[in-house]
Amino acid sequence: MYDSGPMEHNTAFVFPGQGSQYAGMGKDVAAAFPAARRVFDDIDAALGFSISQLCFEGPDDQLKLTENTQPAILAVSSAIHAVLEERGATRRDVVAGHSLGEYSAIVSVGGLTPADAATIVRMRGRFMQEATPVGSGGMAALIGPTVEEVTSICEEAAQGEVVSIANINAPGQIVIAGTKASVDRAIAVAKARGVRRALPLPVSAPFHCALMKPAEERLKSLLDDAPFKDLWMSLVSNVDASPIGTSTAVRNALVRQVASPVRWVESVQKMVSMGVRRFVEIGPGAVLTGLIKRIDPSVELINVSDVPSIEKFLESMV
Repeated sequence: MYDSGPMEHNTAFVFPGQGSQYAGMGKDVAAAFPAARRVFDDIDAALGFSISQLCFEGPDDQLKLTENTQPAILAVSSAIHAVLEERGATRRDVVAGHSLGEYSAIVSVGGLTPADAATIVRMRGRFMQEATPVGSGGMAALIGPTVEEVTSICEEAAQGEVVSIANINAPGQIVIAGTKASVDRAIAVAKARGVRRALPLPVSAPFHCALMKPAEERLKSLLDDAPFKDLWMSLVSNVDASPIGTSTAVRNALVRQVASPVRWVESVQKMVSMGVRRFVEIGPGAVLTGLIKRIDPSVELINVSDVPSIEKFLESMV
């Protein structure tokens, strides 16, 4: 059973989501550590093709396809975590992940095996891609405004269509999603209101908004059948920004997450309120490290993404 725990939470492990991928990720880790190679092998076998080769070699255009991106990032994050686990370097008090990264976080505390999680997120990516016709949806980043200001911009721009907040990533960094026309209108409204930057994002679908409801429904039946276990410790969920740990609560949060905003700022603030003073980002890139620094500059930040950073982290844990 998971530990919702006293107020002694000092370290959080956090896991990145879509957008952190790059060709070559995980290659050095798999070559250096048998524990990592085993995770890649298990996921390759479960998926029936070599996602590891796609991680290590690309090509970029294939890696950027949502149904490939999601299991690829999960594979790298889970492989790195497996190395830390084997070396006894997983002392942490709470976990979280950004959107897709929530699955990597769940794997890290025993909720799913890497292979089961990779199978689910590959289908999740496919369902999300197929929820709207290609080119009909869009997303944009608004830099500068508050949540309330962005909500007001979306209300003005909607005109009977869907456009809403998709990601609250950092103070003054909010992503919106919806129909392409309404997102374009929102960009125009934002600029008219003096928003510092409003730019469309190069994404393949409008994630984390009501247009994802068809994906949510398809994913629900898949998650209902998935072999979830209760977590070893609390996961702070994207959808409610609160700690959960039972298999039922995790399953429910993952279903609602698809068409709901990623409340990353509140999730980080919640972990800080629980006593977290150190955030360790495990997986490709350093996106979350940058976001957390903007949310709370006082916390310690560690990024574990390749062989040198793994070795540095293992030395620090001795």
